[in-house]
Amino acid sequence: MSVLDSKVPKGPLAEKWVNHKNHINLVNPANKRNIDVIVVGTGLAGGSAAATLAELGYNVKTFCYNDSPRRAHSIAAQGGINAAKNYQGDGDSNFRLFYDTIKGGDYRSREANVHRLAEVSGNIIDQCVAQGVPFAREYGGLLDNRSFGGVLVSRTFYAAGQTGQQLLLGAYSALNRQINRGKVTPFNRHEMLDLVKVDGKARGIIARNLVTGEIERHGAHAVVIASGGYGNVFFLSTNAMGSNVMAAWRTHRRGAHFANPCYTQIHPTCIPVSGEHQSKLTLMSESLRNDGRIWVPKSLEDAKAIREGKLKGVDLKEEDRDYYLERRYPAFGNLVPRDVASRAAKERCDAGYGGVNKTGNAVYLDFEASFLRYGKIEALTSGHKDASQAEMITLGKQVIEKKYGNLFDMYMNITDENLMKCL
Repeated sequence: MSVLDSKVPKGPLAEKWVNHKNHINLVNPANKRNIDVIVVGTGLAGGSAAATLAELGYNVKTFCYNDSPRRAHSIAAQGGINAAKNYQGDGDSNFRLFYDTIKGGDYRSREANVHRLAEVSGNIIDQCVAQGVPFAREYGGLLDNRSFGGVLVSRTFYAAGQTGQQLLLGAYSALNRQINRGKVTPFNRHEMLDLVKVDGKARGIIARNLVTGEIERHGAHAVVIASGGYGNVFFLSTNAMGSNVMAAWRTHRRGAHFANPCYTQIHPTCIPVSGEHQSKLTLMSESLRNDGRIWVPKSLEDAKAIREGKLKGVDLKEEDRDYYLERRYPAFGNLVPRDVASRAAKERCDAGYGGVNKTGNAVYLDFEASFLRYGKIEALTSGHKDASQAEMITLGKQVIEKKYGNLFDMYMNITDENLMKCL
């Protein structure tokens, strides 16, 4: 029976990786030219790793199941990427990012590796910027941040509502540069069939050319598996599998440990079910909770009237709305962790307060207060101190559209409702 050995360095948690980096053997730049590395998977992790290894001087082969690295499932990470740069001056630190990540992973993550992630988070953002990712910027020119559920600081770097796509394009551009330099040899439309081990170490792979069907052998000094994770698709899931899991399974068959195969994330932010014919939910970025307020009607009568089409939620007065997350969790408000927000929404819907549509299995995510708040700031900044409330709402909508515009477009394309015209 094999024994799990995570290879985590010895020493105190905060010093493990620092000491390890200070004492590991380095490779002479001239020798790097003689070392071959295989990278299986070309999403955010694989593409960035391949580009970085090639930039360092190694010879890299990349293997991609799709016809292009641009089709990796990393594109679905709309909301943003976290780093403890503390641009907001709100008390963030590597330790807080470490703690929040451990907590967000239900305390199942390996602490040493999460701490290492927190340590390098700032450098990851710098690398993304160097690769051309167009992160949003605030007035002074620094990269902008927004909040996400489960934390009390603003540490999420974003590019509107399409961060995953922009990150992937940045990694893809860096990878193409190395392909052009001859340091990376791409093998697209290839499926990894097996891992080749020599003296207990990964030294190559067996792959199938999905165009010709030919079985190929590829050797290297090291193999990086960055093929995406395993996942199950449940009823009305938002999951869209990007990996066929072949690489992960074959690596497991060759001795790699395989844990938590049924990790399930309950996501509170998706487009409501439209009917029984629907087989899949459409995931919306959790970043929408950064400015949106979640509520349901206070009375069962109003909720029933909304479900029956006799009343519109927008017509419900403020005093008749229950902002239940703000009421229950005042410290976090609408930015409670995902599982908390999901369970709270289910409890309200099960109790009969769910509105929005005839199913009763949805709650409101309302941007009216944000339209007005941002509109006031824009009016004062632009010298329109006497702007009416309607004018301020119009200005606020423009701000929200810049931050989340494509998400509102996606909602309109699927539901045929223009949220910008609902108020």
